Amino acid sequence: MTRGNARELAVHLIYGREFTGEEPEKVVSTRLDKEYYPQLETENEIYAERPSKAQVRYLDTVVSGVANRVDMLNESIQKFSIGWDVSRISKLTRCIMQLAIYEILYMEDVPTGVAISEAVRLAKKYDAPETGSFVNGILGSFARSLNAPAAEEAAAEEPAAEEAPVEAPAEEA
Repeated sequence: MTRGNARELAVHLIYGREFTGEEPEKVVSTRLDKEYYPQLETENEIYAERPSKAQVRYLDTVVSGVANRVDMLNESIQKFSIGWDVSRISKLTRCIMQLAIYEILYMEDVPTGVAISEAVRLAKKYDAPETGSFVNGILGSFARSLNAPAAEEAAAEEPAAEEAPVEAPAEEA
C-alpha cells in the first residue's frame, strides 16, 4: 500500500467517525481487522492491499490526531473559507481538509506541498472536480498564514528607512 493509499484510507476512517462517533482507536482497529478488511475490497480498490505496520501507525496517529483536534481544524478551515460556512462544506471534503491541516501542523515527514496536493487529488476524486480548486485555495491560504507571523516578526525587528532615528541638529553656541 502506498502512502497516498494510506492517506485515502485515513480519510475514509475520519469520515466514518463523522457518522459513528466511535473512538478513533476503535475505528482503526475495527476497520483493519483481519477478518473484516478483505471484505472492503469490493467497496474501494484501496482495500486490495493491507497497510504495513508503519502505515497502521500513521493511520492511528492521524485518525486520533484529527479526532482530538477537530474543533481547531474546523476553525482553521472556517478562517480561510471566505464566504462559506464550514457546515456548508461537504463532510467528506471537510475531512480531507482536516487531515491535510493536521499533516501540515503535526506530521514532520509530510511536506506541506504533498499534504495540499494529496488533499486536492482526493477532493477531485470524491467530490466535484471544481472542489479541488476550493480545497487548494483554503489549504494554500492556511499554509501561507503559517509563514506570515515569522515574516512580520522579522520586519518588525528591522526598522524601515523612514523609521530610522534622526539625529537632532547640533545647537549653535
